[in-house]
Amino acid sequence: MALRIGVIGGSGLYDLEGLEDIREEQVSTPFGEPSDSVLIGRLGETELVFLPRHGRGHRFNPSEVNYRANVFAMKQLGVSWIISVSAVGSLKEEIVPGHMVLVDQFIDRTKGVRASTFFEGGVVGHVGFGDPICETLRQILLGACREVGAIAHDGGTYVCMEGPAFSTRAESHLYRSWGASVIGMTNLTEARLAREAGISYATLAMATDYDCWYEGHDDVTVEQVIAVLQANVAMARQVISASVPALVEFGSPSPMADAAAHAVMTSPDRIPEGKKATLALLLGEYA
Repeated sequence: MALRIGVIGGSGLYDLEGLEDIREEQVSTPFGEPSDSVLIGRLGETELVFLPRHGRGHRFNPSEVNYRANVFAMKQLGVSWIISVSAVGSLKEEIVPGHMVLVDQFIDRTKGVRASTFFEGGVVGHVGFGDPICETLRQILLGACREVGAIAHDGGTYVCMEGPAFSTRAESHLYRSWGASVIGMTNLTEARLAREAGISYATLAMATDYDCWYEGHDDVTVEQVIAVLQANVAMARQVISASVPALVEFGSPSPMADAAAHAVMTSPDRIPEGKKATLALLLGEYA
């Protein structure tokens, strides 16, 4: 199979210049249905697989997204790299709405209501997650940002909160005191699952607002987020396109392909039969 690059984000990202042979495919997984059907297109000799995180028309709130099905669908389709495009609030004055941030760390402020592991139901596994972003992919995206003229910040911590309501002002100031750079509601969950699936994952975070901490600026509104996000989508498409040659040069497997090689703690003879096929796809020869 040719190299496949996954893109998780909003609708419209698949409108890449030069994308050909676009087709839609329905995917079913052992973890339920993904957020929507996937679009697969070819950029040169490379196939890109696009999935709208919240479904077309933005139907699922951050806690309702079936992250496991989304990531597992990418694995089933042979994706070895995932570029996650995500709108975020800025927690630093120098990260101006419209800027990109190539984050390298996360703080978890979700509440445990979303499924965030494949290792359950009779099989226990633990993956290393000290550095949750694939540094190879992060550097490729950073270089692509600079190539197309996007203003991009190298590194930063993403606070992942539950939502769907935005932060209180006190929370926003708390996260700033921690030194965090941006705040969002989705990417940590994706990153964990991608690591378990052996897929290299990185976030292209697009700052749309200053959350609610910045005195003198309006508090974040949906209208403000959408206006800036729409302006950023064209730039994000350029970044994705510019990253493809470097990913093709690196090839497959990706750096995280064996991240879960020794993760499973459960004795093989105690793993339920129904879980073995799932593990075989996730872990390959290490299952």
